[in-house]
Amino acid sequence: MMRRFRRLSRPAPPPPSGLGGGEESNNFKMQRGTRISFSSVNSSLSSLKNCQSYINTGMDIATHVALDLVENFNDEEDVKSMENVMLEYATMDRELNHYMRAIEETVDQIKQDKPEKIPDLKSLVKEKFTALESMNSDSDLEKNEKYMYFKDQLKDMKKQFRLQSDSNENDDIEQIDEDIAVTQSQMNFICPITQVEMKKPVRNKVCGHSYEEDAILKIIQTRKQQKKKVCCPKIGCSHDDVKGSDLVPDEALKRAIDSQNKQSWSTL
Repeated sequence: MMRRFRRLSRPAPPPPSGLGGGEESNNFKMQRGTRISFSSVNSSLSSLKNCQSYINTGMDIATHVALDLVENFNDEEDVKSMENVMLEYATMDRELNHYMRAIEETVDQIKQDKPEKIPDLKSLVKEKFTALESMNSDSDLEKNEKYMYFKDQLKDMKKQFRLQSDSNENDDIEQIDEDIAVTQSQMNFICPITQVEMKKPVRNKVCGHSYEEDAILKIIQTRKQQKKKVCCPKIGCSHDDVKGSDLVPDEALKRAIDSQNKQSWSTL
């Protein structure tokens, strides 16, 4: 499994081909009446968006694999390997975004300038793409939304299962401290809305609090109909504009809840 991820290769973005004939809706009239078609450009953009969906799927799979490793094996080397996979995916995602932006900006420029001669679209796109890539930095990758989600979930997963890197230094924690920690952890399993244990928790990316998915979405829908904002249901939280688009699955918390329930059943 790990070998398959390490063989990750970067798909080359399909370059926009010649400006041949196309549908009338994709045609654009030049200064001297010459018409050029952007149908091939639209086709390239569609292909790039499909590639992006594959990248997103790959990042989701890599995240689940990393969480599995933490939960079941705690193999730090393999977990780190999955983080490298995520960075590689983030690099591809950035590359595709730059390529799509270069294409869109080139088309907009042609439509605005209306040049007398049909331009070399491929060269113009390559020039803009190169300029965008020249501004790359490692911090860009760390701001990738799915990579950030990966890091947050991994951190929470290690916290929930007591697998932080410094755990070895705390092997002599007294039993009373352990009991307190377990009680606090179980309290985090309770939805602040329903006041029962969560089955499908989602996390608010803005404030970091988690809720039962159906419960928070129902509140958001009700407030939307009333044209009112939704305050975070967590007591003490000052966030006053909870949106559905800010909610992401809290996979680490769900796994911790499931693990706790399995342990409880095994002791019966």
